[in-house]
Amino acid sequence: MPQELPGFYFDTEKNRYFPIKGPIPGTSRSIAQKPNPKPTQVINSHGTRARTSKLLQVRELSGNVLSLKKGKCNFKEEFQKRLASQPTVRKYQTEKIGDGAFGQICLGVNTPEGQYETEMLLTGSVTGYLSFFEVGKVGQDYNAVKCSPKQVWPLIKENKEESYEAPDLIWKRDGPDICMSASVSCIKSCAKHSTCTADNGVNLQHALITTLGSETSGGSVYVLNFVNPVDSNPSTSIIRKSMHEVASFNCTIWTADYNSIANQAVIGTNLGAAMVNLETGRQSWVFRSKSDVLAQQFHPLGNVVLCGLRNGAIVTVDIRERPEGVSNRLIRHRIPYSPLHRTGQNSKKQWFELKGNICPSRAVFLPSSISSLVSLHFDDQYFLASAMDGSVKLYDHRLIKRGPIQSYEGHVNSHTRIQLGVDPSERFVMSGGEDCNLRIWSIKSGELLFDDKFSNSIPTNVCWRRPERFVGMQDGRQSDEDSQFGQSYSSDAWIRTEEGLFHMHWY
Repeated sequence: MPQELPGFYFDTEKNRYFPIKGPIPGTSRSIAQKPNPKPTQVINSHGTRARTSKLLQVRELSGNVLSLKKGKCNFKEEFQKRLASQPTVRKYQTEKIGDGAFGQICLGVNTPEGQYETEMLLTGSVTGYLSFFEVGKVGQDYNAVKCSPKQVWPLIKENKEESYEAPDLIWKRDGPDICMSASVSCIKSCAKHSTCTADNGVNLQHALITTLGSETSGGSVYVLNFVNPVDSNPSTSIIRKSMHEVASFNCTIWTADYNSIANQAVIGTNLGAAMVNLETGRQSWVFRSKSDVLAQQFHPLGNVVLCGLRNGAIVTVDIRERPEGVSNRLIRHRIPYSPLHRTGQNSKKQWFELKGNICPSRAVFLPSSISSLVSLHFDDQYFLASAMDGSVKLYDHRLIKRGPIQSYEGHVNSHTRIQLGVDPSERFVMSGGEDCNLRIWSIKSGELLFDDKFSNSIPTNVCWRRPERFVGMQDGRQSDEDSQFGQSYSSDAWIRTEEGLFHMHWY
């Protein structure tokens, strides 16, 4: 069967893909006629649509192709969207952690009963403190502060019949947090692939940490390495020894990303983008711009980097080494502004200048500063982008000149750096908003599946937990088709807001 590509259909007679013309899939045909389009209708847990059990009943009668009001749909896709529209959210009773970065790693811990692997959440604040929260029962073996979960969505009186077992308690290490040299601007998990790890073979025992910089010094790049197991009660000094500074810069570091193929990092600064070899600390500038680089994302193959700028531009930078004998001097380019940026104060500006190995014709623009970039792995030609005006778009590198191939309506933002989160199956994209709502969309259709508020502060960061195998069907039957469907993943995500940590789950 040919692979499904968002925005395209496959013609079996001509044996090729064609772009879908007309309305974007998943959006209303009448949107173009309305001056103020409304978000796609939300499928939520209030009972406005058939529940999951009803959908299963329809599948038993109709098979995998369902005839719904919106047309014929695939059962598996509809079932997964229905699950995503009915998540359960629990808040962990932590102290207020403020704004900043968020990440997770895996940690081996030695206890009297043996060695365990536990999940560690890292939070960095604008005041420069790095805090650690351990997930599981390991924390009860030493002096740690217990953080208990409380369900905040759906409300208890409206709770679904189904329930799930929340992650074990999380424990905040009792003692001083690590004080960094400046505000913590970015935390990225460094995925190492290994045949020794369980299930998906991904080992998250490293983290890339950057600091913003201050009035007296620039930002720095650190690596936190927990390859060797630690004692059940490691002191702050031992954790500090596991973190070392790789490089420092005389500029502001806004963001960073990690390339596991070459063990290198790219940082986004107020001067452009630079590569850092995490083993040697060697630095090399690959991109220069007068507009700050606020978002970055490596291409899955590791040969190019997407850079999102404060002026709304997204450029693709080729970071491959030049052939011998070719100058490494950065090439100067003039990028014309899009019509969206030729209004108001920028009406006289026709272009802006960049330096680097880029293709000017492949630059794209969003109406405001770029907030987040995410490359997809199921097809490495796709990437998601969000801007501070609330725009969320899906692009295809092959059709970059045509603009986005999918749009996601309903996002609320005006000036906040809010990160997009994509689930491990790459079916859904999640983001918080300045209205404190969390939203979940279907990447393929653009359908808004969940849009509700469970926190009084903005959900700025999302970290997806390592996937666990999907639980079998409720009736217990395991046909070949059900067995194949059962290989899908349930979804667990940690969400950070200023007031604390939340856990979202659906299955």
